Parts: sequence; C-alpha cells; structure tokens
Amino acid sequence: MCGIAGKVYLNRGEITNKEMTEMAQKIAHRGPDDQGIYISEDKRIGLVNRRLAIIDLTPKGHQPMNFANKYWITFNGEIYNFLSERVILEKEGYRFSSGTDTEVLLALYDKYGIACLKHLRGMFAFAIYDKQKNILFLARDRIGKKPLKYYFDGNTFIFASELKAILTQKEVKKIPDYEAIYHYLTFGYVIPPKTGFIGINKLEPGNYLTLDIKKGKIKKECYWMPNFTPKLDLTEQEWKEKILDELSTATRLRLISDVPIGAFLSGGVDSSAIVALMAKYSPKPIRTFTIGFREKAFDESPYAKKISQIYSTDHTQIIANPESIEILPQLVYQYEEPYADASAIVTYMVSRLAKKYVTVILNGDGGDENFAGYDRYRRIARDTFFDNFRDIITPIAVPITSLMEKALLPRNFWVRSKKFLVKSKLPLSDRFVSYIEYFNNKEKDVLVEDKLKADIAKVDSYQIVRKVFNNLGTIDPADKALFWDLRYYLPEDLLVKVDIASMSVGLEARSPFTDHKVVELACQIPFNLKVKNFRENKYILKKALEGIVPPENLYRKKVGFSIPLHRWFTGKLNLYAKDKLLSKNTKVLSFLKRDRIRQMLDTHTEKSDFGPKLWSILTLELWMRSYF
Repeated sequence: MCGIAGKVYLNRGEITNKEMTEMAQKIAHRGPDDQGIYISEDKRIGLVNRRLAIIDLTPKGHQPMNFANKYWITFNGEIYNFLSERVILEKEGYRFSSGTDTEVLLALYDKYGIACLKHLRGMFAFAIYDKQKNILFLARDRIGKKPLKYYFDGNTFIFASELKAILTQKEVKKIPDYEAIYHYLTFGYVIPPKTGFIGINKLEPGNYLTLDIKKGKIKKECYWMPNFTPKLDLTEQEWKEKILDELSTATRLRLISDVPIGAFLSGGVDSSAIVALMAKYSPKPIRTFTIGFREKAFDESPYAKKISQIYSTDHTQIIANPESIEILPQLVYQYEEPYADASAIVTYMVSRLAKKYVTVILNGDGGDENFAGYDRYRRIARDTFFDNFRDIITPIAVPITSLMEKALLPRNFWVRSKKFLVKSKLPLSDRFVSYIEYFNNKEKDVLVEDKLKADIAKVDSYQIVRKVFNNLGTIDPADKALFWDLRYYLPEDLLVKVDIASMSVGLEARSPFTDHKVVELACQIPFNLKVKNFRENKYILKKALEGIVPPENLYRKKVGFSIPLHRWFTGKLNLYAKDKLLSKNTKVLSFLKRDRIRQMLDTHTEKSDFGPKLWSILTLELWMRSYF
C-alpha cells in the first residue's frame, strides 16, 4: 500500500527532484516506510512513491520499481492473486528478485500489455512508464478502492493518489468548480470525473488511461463495469453455498500480509461475516475494533461484543461524542474534495485506534450495495411493482387521499399516501434521487445565490441519474439503483471515507465484499432474492450467513454507521456551525444564502432535523477555507 504521484512534460519543461519531493511529502502519510523518486534521463518524466510496507518488508520492495530496464512503475494497492500469477509466469520463464506483487504486476504488463488488467484481483492504482512505447499507462481497480487523480493542460500531465500532491505544482491553479459543488449539494460527494477543482479530474473505477508522450494525446477507456444480465437460475440453497464460497475466498486472499491484521467490527451483518470468516482462516486470534455512542439508538457495540465473544477476538472499543468535532478541520483537509458523509469523523477515530495495534484492517464495505441492504431498495422494489398499476390506480386514489387527509385520522397515513401517489408520476430515477439526496432542486433553489444559479442555469443534478438509468436499458429497474450505488455511492462516498481515514494514519483497509468476483456474482442474483417480499433486505446473504453469524446480528433493525447529527446539532455542534457559517469570513456565503443557513441552524431540533444538510454546508465551508 502506497501513495503515488508523477509528472510528465510533453514539450517544455524540466522536472526537478525538488518538485517531486514536494509531491511525495504531501502524500507521506500514505506511505511512512519509504520514499522513492525516478526522473528520466531527459528529465521529462518523473515518478514518486511513498511506501507502506505490507508484503516483502525488505528494501527489494522499493519503488518506483524497474523491470528489465523497459518499464518503471509506481503502484498503490494489493494484488491478492499475485502468488498464483507468479507461478504461471515462472513456468513461462520469468524470474523474480523480490517477493512483491509489484514485480509480478510488471511481469504481467510485460507479457500482456494493457490486457494485464484482466489478470488482477485486488485493489490498485498504478502508473507504468513504458520506455519502449514511450507511453504512460495508468489504471484504477474495478470497484474504485484506490484513488487516482490527474491534471492535464496540453503540455503538463500530473497525477497522484491525492490531489494535495497535484496542487504543489506550479502549473496548477486552485479554482473551485461550482458546477461540481452544485451537484455535491444533492449527493454529498463530487460526481466523477470532477473533483471540485477546475482542471483536476479523477479516473473512474474500472478505467485506464494512456498518455502518448510523443503525440501528446490522452486516451481513456473503461475495462470493467457491473453487469446485471443475465441472471443465474439457482435454488436458494445453491445461492447460499455459492455466496459463502466466493466471500470466503475473497476474505482468505485478503489475509495475505507480512504485518499484523485486524478488523473493523460494527456488529452488523457485513462486518460480522468478515470477522467470522477471518477467524476461520487465521491461525491467530483476530484483533477487532469498534466505535460506540452514548446515544443508544446509534450504538451497535453490544452486537459487536457478541461477535467478539463468539470468535474470541482481541476486542477494543472507543466512544464518540460531540467533542469529537475538534478534529473536523484537519479531517476535511485530508478529504480534499467536498464531502458530506458525517461518519468520516468516527471512521477516522477508529482507524487511529486500530493503527496502534495493526497495519492492515478488513471491513464489511460493499455488502449493502451488492446485496441491497438499504431502505431505499425496499422503496425501489415497491415503486417498480406499483408502476405496473399506476395508470389505473392514481386517477382514483389521488382525489381520495386528498379528501381523507382533511377528514380522517390518522392524518399522517393519508398525507404519506398522497405524497407517494404524486411522486409515482416521476421517473424512477428521480424517485431514487429523492431517497438519497441532501438537498432537492427546490431546496437548492432557495439556498443558492442568484448569481451562481445564473452561471449554472442548465445544470440539473437529477439529470445525471436519469442518464445512467436510461443508458442501462431494459435491466430490472431495481437493479439500476444497485448499479448507481456500485458505480457512484460506493466508490465516491464509502470507499473514499475509509481510504482517506485509514491512509491518513498509515493503515491499509481491505474490503472482501468489494472483490470483483463477489460483485460479479451478486450482480447475477435476482433482485427478489435480495429484497424479499418488499420487507427483508439482504435476504439471500443473511440466509447464507446463518451458520456463522447469530440471528440477533443478522435480523435486527439496520442502524448504519453514522453519527447522531440530529442531537449533536442541538448543542455544541450548532454553536460551532454558527461560528463557521455566519461570520464575516464565511466563504460559502459568496454563493449560498446567509438567511437560509441561519434559519436551518435556528430551527433545528431532533424532530425538525436539518442535521445532514447543515453538516454538508459546514464541511463545504471548511473545505473552502482549507484550499481557497
């Protein structure tokens, strides 16, 4: 696991060791064990690596790494199947001087070229300078576990694991991207390829990029995409066996390490499953780490403790509280893009705790997106079913509910029913956005200053999701929601959250549920086995896990890994937000309305909850202060 960076001058310019060192320093937290710099003889190509040593701790793992004086690589990630690929390569005459997966990756590129990507099972972002072809080849793993961002102005190409390194270079100007910010207010993260900075992009998951250094041209291609067709026709028993087998393999592969390994354990379905499987394959007791809350509705620690007891893990727990926000400015700086997921703060806290004991951590990320774990999937299942009868029911039902909400109790039932019927007229994609958004279009219209609205008059955040749903054609409409989350929410929110939080303290995080073999299998499962009878989320996964995870962990109400913003914003966090958002130095007030922000802060209660909205604006302000 490492931090990577690099720079290429196509025509004018000469790369210096000083500017490469500056890039390395900005990502030093990602690789505290070693630093390497390569500069080509003509000083037009530079590569940087900061190494966190996981496999082969000797100096032989030093990067950037050379192969037969033909290729140089800077690599971030883990190739979990490198040992089996190495055996195949050795039979074909390849010889290796280290025990690293990096050297195996170089040999695979030597043999297969860009097609080497088909042979990689793991998480990765890398850049290979091919001296013979005079190209730079960059790639990112299928699911988007490892980040890769880049800048290109026609003469200068710069890339890095984090854009903080890119910003050190003199060619790059820090200009906020207000269109990206506008979409952020809906989704809570920046939609790729944007980053929040004009001119800096991020490579999408499952994509690679080649830079022809002689011709000065960039080519970007998608080499992998979640595919929900065709579905496999299996019995429930066959599905249970197949799911558990694939997840077991993915977990076992992620136990390969020359340093101590542990696990994040919330006590939910996914993390409990990973700990159970780790215990099966590990010769030593597993170290597990949990974060708890004083607010019982958010506290899952008793369930984590139960799993710990069953599998005899060495368990450590800490408690989060409103005072934890003291680390927020530094954390926002680390996240480097507008980012609204409030659980980032507790993810950082538990990462910092784990780093005291281990260097590698496993977690349950990806289980909900693969097996339909969120409430929105039940809603989508309901919506798609109702759409079959909408034209018959709606003309009659809307007038009836309008009458009933005025005349009968319980009034809330009829109000909700009317809202559902009215919303059912919208495209399924718009309804899906309403289940995941921070601010809808009407709320943004009230919040955003007129000048900014004029600048982005033709921008519609909903259109992004409509386009994705429409391009997916005739697949099960409910699967379109899963596709969105696998392609956008998972990599841009959840995986970013864990990557930044863990790597900021030099901790490597591995996620068996994001193994592409697990994802491909999950895509072939019919949706009605994921959400059963519109009620039970993750039905077939829970059935597969019944032998290793107790019922009280599998079938309790989902809590989710989040913090109690509704309560925190009634106390110290509200005062903190007022100080940051309503002062004369507040930067977001140049494009957001002060009166609307003040109104949300003044009227927020646990029942009238503006918590997520206020958090998204607060972190946006702290981001603006960090970078502009």
